[in-house]
Amino acid sequence: MLNDKTILITGGTGSFGKCFTKYALTHYHPKKIIIYSRDEFKQFIMQNEFKELNKENRLRFFIGDVRDRERLKRAFEGVDYVIHAAALKQVPSCEYNPDEAIKTNIHGAQNVIDAALDCGSVKKVVALSTDKAVNPVNLYGGTKLVSDKLFIAANAYAGSKDICFSIVRYGNVAGSRGSVIPFFHKILQNGGKELPITDYRMTRFWISLTEGVELVVKALEEAKGGETFISKIPSFKITDLAQAMLPGCKMPEVGIREGEKLHEIMVTVEDSMTTYEYDKHFIVYPQMVWSSHRKPQPTGKKVPEGFSYSSGNNSEWLDVEQIQKLLAHVELEK
Repeated sequence: MLNDKTILITGGTGSFGKCFTKYALTHYHPKKIIIYSRDEFKQFIMQNEFKELNKENRLRFFIGDVRDRERLKRAFEGVDYVIHAAALKQVPSCEYNPDEAIKTNIHGAQNVIDAALDCGSVKKVVALSTDKAVNPVNLYGGTKLVSDKLFIAANAYAGSKDICFSIVRYGNVAGSRGSVIPFFHKILQNGGKELPITDYRMTRFWISLTEGVELVVKALEEAKGGETFISKIPSFKITDLAQAMLPGCKMPEVGIREGEKLHEIMVTVEDSMTTYEYDKHFIVYPQMVWSSHRKPQPTGKKVPEGFSYSSGNNSEWLDVEQIQKLLAHVELEK
């Protein structure tokens, strides 16, 4: 699938970009992988980290911001696949800097779409979404909801061009910066003997970076235009995570934070009308069809009316022992 292809990753120095690059260089033989990001120091670090895997000089680095439409157009020349991972993601930061979140997460998304449509070489664009875009309760989620809608609607503007846009949605990756595992880890490193729980009812999905990468590869392989791909993954209780990390610890309940949900939601009841189930994932198909040759043809099982998929109503759960085994393989994002 990725052999002899040129792939560009926006925000490519992040945890996803690094994992995808390693996965692609290990399992495939891409012609080129372009890392497009605005932080020269992170690019320098990534160049050094990938020296061994990049002996054939297939890895390239572009300084640029998704807010800069002209720079994107230059970077997209000759690119086959685009993975859009760039975003402002920290919930409090987006709340305090709403204009900046809108410029990157919404205007930046539109710039990526326009550059992909105009450059003439791009065949597929996959944008990374988040559970926070589903029934959003904070600005970050709101901007990602708009971004998702923009990428889905972009298929309407493709015309006769051989290009499609799709979305991959998942929640916080295990060990990702700002999530609960590194938060608990820091408390334990500092000698803490108890782990605070915002709400005893709180649940989350468990997904690894590699599983997220594999879902993106599936979208690149299968997408026809407008689909949202969602992995089937297990859930866990935050209280069980605390006990897995520090057995027998006290867990004071401190109250839910602003902009936080009790459960991660991936498929809403409203989405169930166009959602189909497959062996290892769900696909939410677009409600609108822009042309007959762009209409996706579901081959999975239609979910029942009223179906929803969240970390709170999942059918697969991790217990404390299973969480402990998975924690042994979690790499904390620096």
